[in-house]
Amino acid sequence: MLTPGITEATRRDTSRRTWATLTSFAVQTMGLGILVLLPLIYIQGLPQLKLLTTPIPVPAAAEPPAPAREQMHESKPQTNTMGDQMVEPSSIPAEVLRLHESELPAPISAGDLGVVGSIERNSHGVIDSIVNPNDTVQPPPAPAPVARPPRVSAMMQGYLVHRVEPMYPPLAKAARIQGPVRLQAIISKQGTIENLQVLIGHPMLVTAAVQAVRQWRYRPYVLNGEPVEVETEITVNFVLSGS
Repeated sequence: MLTPGITEATRRDTSRRTWATLTSFAVQTMGLGILVLLPLIYIQGLPQLKLLTTPIPVPAAAEPPAPAREQMHESKPQTNTMGDQMVEPSSIPAEVLRLHESELPAPISAGDLGVVGSIERNSHGVIDSIVNPNDTVQPPPAPAPVARPPRVSAMMQGYLVHRVEPMYPPLAKAARIQGPVRLQAIISKQGTIENLQVLIGHPMLVTAAVQAVRQWRYRPYVLNGEPVEVETEITVNFVLSGS
């Protein structure tokens, strides 16, 4: 059991703490209220900022000289119409303005109706060409045909004097690819191969055929006692052994 002395001391201590807490809260509340109301009470005493503005003098617009005003007044066109209605003039003008019309252009003659950039423009122009349709413009002469060498295919085999056999491509041989390669060429006056073109053939065999045929030589083909160029076709056959 607690003794009476300890109970009384505890109650006094609790009472003092309660009053101290309430007093501290009251003081803080008063201080906060004073800080909030202070600007409202002394608002009259706060410094006020005034905007000092100095008016800038605006220069007056200079009036145009008297001759200029008169000229502007004279240049204003006078009219006796107001909208869509005619009004009576206030005074009769001293003189009536004269309109200066430009001279009419010279009449265009029929001979000047030709078309610029046409093939031919005669003295009578387009009208004469319509009236006389038989007068047609002669077309320019056709260009002269380009002379091509004569085509000789079967006979040139006997004119061959130097033949180089093509090397069989190893890849084509391994793939068992064979067949003909047809070439078109021009044999020059000296018997050399020129303008060699491939007509047909397997892609893996074409390169070997072209390289070999470029080294072939022929006897010059003579026509009318003079060597001439001839066009011919050459066939190179690739055949595997045992086929």
